[in-house]
Amino acid sequence: FTTDSYVIRPLFFPGGDIGKLAVSGTINDLAVMGAKPIFLSCSLIIEEGLSLSILKRVISSMRQTADDAGVEIITGDTKVVEHGSADELFINTSGIGLLSAKSKNPSPRIKAGDKIIINGSIGDHSIATLSGREEFDFRTQVKSDCAPLNDLIERVLSQSSGVKLMRDPTRGGVATILNEIAMEQEFGIEIWEEGMPFKQETIAISEMLGFDPLYLANEGKVIFIVEDEEAKKIIKILRSHPLGKQSEIIGRVILEPRGKVYLRTCIGTTRVLDMLSGDQLPRIC
Repeated sequence: FTTDSYVIRPLFFPGGDIGKLAVSGTINDLAVMGAKPIFLSCSLIIEEGLSLSILKRVISSMRQTADDAGVEIITGDTKVVEHGSADELFINTSGIGLLSAKSKNPSPRIKAGDKIIINGSIGDHSIATLSGREEFDFRTQVKSDCAPLNDLIERVLSQSSGVKLMRDPTRGGVATILNEIAMEQEFGIEIWEEGMPFKQETIAISEMLGFDPLYLANEGKVIFIVEDEEAKKIIKILRSHPLGKQSEIIGRVILEPRGKVYLRTCIGTTRVLDMLSGDQLPRIC
């Protein structure tokens, strides 16, 4: 079971909208826990004056996303608040998923040499959200990666027993989620700048605004920690799926120093990736 609330601004952005995000985000929270999402609830907080056409568009997007993922929205609630008490529309979704017998078994212990995989380009959701705001005019084709990942994850788990851990790098991005993993475990993590799957537009806009794309949010990505011996097989499985065609091995687990994440740069130096301090971009989910 999981629940999450969505307050993204703007409601519509390249590659998605608040409705698609609300369904995908909760489905993905269940999927990375090894559960098969089956039911969702939906609660809407609507600001007085929101146009009916916008509401219909959002609800239609939610239904389409749930249908595509094979998940049912079975209950919901609606509240309207006076103008100025909310910003157009907020959504809460909760989800229930079923754990398979395989998922209930303890995962093998993570060890040095295990590989870290991501299923595609990094940081696109934050850039797409920014480009949809009136104060930015990037003229970019970057689209949000917002998508339900349950089918992708189920395909990997059904064809390989080498997955030890999964996380979705949403707020705070890849660097933050890897720090959380490293601090929870008795190991360190090294990732490699060379071969990291970034879109050039995402890199360019990040540099212009002073952002590190490793800390930008993703809404259609999953981090896998996998057995070294299974890594190439899992990459092949991921690349056979529409949401995994740009999958890459981006790093490895190291024994020391524990609880730290390092980036090995293209010129051979290393730097520490700390936890994100503050909030780079408010209201991106």
